[in-house]
Amino acid sequence: MKVRVLGCSGAIAKECKTTSFLIDGQILVDAGTGVGDLTLEEMCGIGHVLLSHSHLDHIAALPLMVDSVAAMRREPLRVYALPGTITALKTHIFNNVIWPDFTRIPTPQAPFITFHEISIGQTFQLFDKYVEVLPAVHTVPAVGYAITAGTGCWVYSGDTERNPAFWRRINQLNVAMLVIETAFSNREKDLARRSLHLSPTVLASELDCIAPNKKYPICITHTKPAETELIMAEIQRFDQTQPFGPNVVHDIRRMFAGQEYEI
Repeated sequence: MKVRVLGCSGAIAKECKTTSFLIDGQILVDAGTGVGDLTLEEMCGIGHVLLSHSHLDHIAALPLMVDSVAAMRREPLRVYALPGTITALKTHIFNNVIWPDFTRIPTPQAPFITFHEISIGQTFQLFDKYVEVLPAVHTVPAVGYAITAGTGCWVYSGDTERNPAFWRRINQLNVAMLVIETAFSNREKDLARRSLHLSPTVLASELDCIAPNKKYPICITHTKPAETELIMAEIQRFDQTQPFGPNVVHDIRRMFAGQEYEI
């Protein structure tokens, strides 16, 4: 399974695109501004979109992408999301005010896009992959995902704060890679807490929930561009001081748009 990082920033700037990951060229996990780097042919190859939640940095490219490839597609783009996320998109985006309602265009019977409700704990199959919907703790209804192909799974936290249920579940999985957000630096930890995001100090305590027998790469996503260097320095500092106890060392990595991983 190939994971291509289209965007992994918490906001935009030069070379900073918001959250979107492309799985084997077929499945899009979140639809942030990184989608705009795809060719029309690459966009057209996407049949399924998994949304973590309704915030703009995770859905910004979705309405534009649908419009870009609608004439090239023979089937609707299938979008999977929580009921609250779908309601938000229908009410505030695909409402014929901000953007056309592509769930009814060109006809209600054969639209350009269809929405499919998911629920936390649900597992479903897309191609040769199994998708499990994981819990997230955010200011709007939100989820993460575990995508499995073969023996290992790629896990994405979505936007979240402290999340015991998430760790209980992924400690039961054969995780090949964890992508987890850290949106704010420690100097913004109060803002992170209020907005239900992680800061490096809280990330440190969250990683302490990983079962001792579990070892896998941990990729940091969703950093604010103005604070990325500081956030990564703070993460490196806590990892070097080993707050996790003796003999615990995590493989923590910075994520960049354009990277590709084989899972």
